[in-house]
Amino acid sequence: MAKIEILMPTMGESIFECTVLKWLIKEGDRVEIDDLILEVATDKIDTEIGSSHAGVVTKFLVEEGQTAIIGKPIFEISTENEIKKIIDQIASSGTSLKKIEKSIEMAKISLEKTNSNGIRFYSPLVLNIAKKENISPNELEKISGTGLENRVTKDNILEYISNKNNNPETGLPATTISNNDQVIEMDRMRKMIAQRMVESKKIAPHVTSFIETDMTELVNWRSRVKDNFKVKHNENLTFTPLLIEAVIKAIKDFPGINIQVDKESIIYKKDINIGMAVALPNGNLIVPVIHKADQYTLSELAIKVNDLAKRARNNQLRPEELIGGSYTVTNIGSFGNLSGTPIILQPQVAIMAFGVIRKMPSVIETEEGDFIGIRQKMVISHSYDHRVVDGSLGGLFLKKVSDYLEKFNAQRDL
Repeated sequence: MAKIEILMPTMGESIFECTVLKWLIKEGDRVEIDDLILEVATDKIDTEIGSSHAGVVTKFLVEEGQTAIIGKPIFEISTENEIKKIIDQIASSGTSLKKIEKSIEMAKISLEKTNSNGIRFYSPLVLNIAKKENISPNELEKISGTGLENRVTKDNILEYISNKNNNPETGLPATTISNNDQVIEMDRMRKMIAQRMVESKKIAPHVTSFIETDMTELVNWRSRVKDNFKVKHNENLTFTPLLIEAVIKAIKDFPGINIQVDKESIIYKKDINIGMAVALPNGNLIVPVIHKADQYTLSELAIKVNDLAKRARNNQLRPEELIGGSYTVTNIGSFGNLSGTPIILQPQVAIMAFGVIRKMPSVIETEEGDFIGIRQKMVISHSYDHRVVDGSLGGLFLKKVSDYLEKFNAQRDL
């Protein structure tokens, strides 16, 4: 039998490491290909990982609670017939086994010298954070690591930065805790949300524009068709798919809003992938993505929105459903909020928040003159990255979304 190191598989773009929550197997167990072997958590989702090989598990290389690096070994497995394959390969290559053994020994000596010289491995994510925070190589060497082989993980460097920023020498006031206060540590997802929000505000200069939109025609249409929609599809017709539909149409009119920033380059995204913020029962937030949202009919969009929201709240989303977003919306009106200034989800350049729809007195213009009437009004806010989106584009895009909602075809079929 031969031992093979099983590597941590790719979890999606921008994910370089994850936390091992629970091993679903024990050392000595036999597993087949695609058998579920462990539960892991990233900053986006909790999920289960399958085995890439069949054989007997001989050793865990990452314990529960530790950080697993994407592409690095997580456990060892013994497989049958592997020795025969290796011997056959050696024989066919004409290389002597003794020569190969010597090469392996030299590699081990080289590795030992590297380790003895104190050279540490840092993941691209850790190096990127260090660069953004102006942490020198010498300072990086001083950070204690809790990852595999004492490597510095993302959590390690972020904790170091947090402690550094909150040092009394910076002049910031120390937090005062009384005996009556309750102290609760942030859960993993809340820590990730906090980190991403702070990073986004550091990266992008946020500008927010507002507009008041008359939703009367759309509200009346939805009230008229929602019962039939429920009977036909066994799904609720919420306002969210209607709002997303207007955003999709506006993106087609202003593709310059469907972009991302990569250093000093602008990437125009071909697909319109709409992220929709979903509040979880524990108070945290998650943003599943509707990929190629412009290819859905309104009925299909409504069903997709309900499905993603339901599975998000039940922690049943797949990793690929949380990546690739090109523009994000959030319906804060569901909480009764008038408006808000949401933070951009990097590397996107804009996010739109829809407030509560409420009856308001309004001036109505007619051929006979102006009069006061009751209309269904909503405030929309649009936060955008002023590095690449100026007020004209940000404001015109917002106005276009409002126009699509106000000029909603109340005679349309669903």
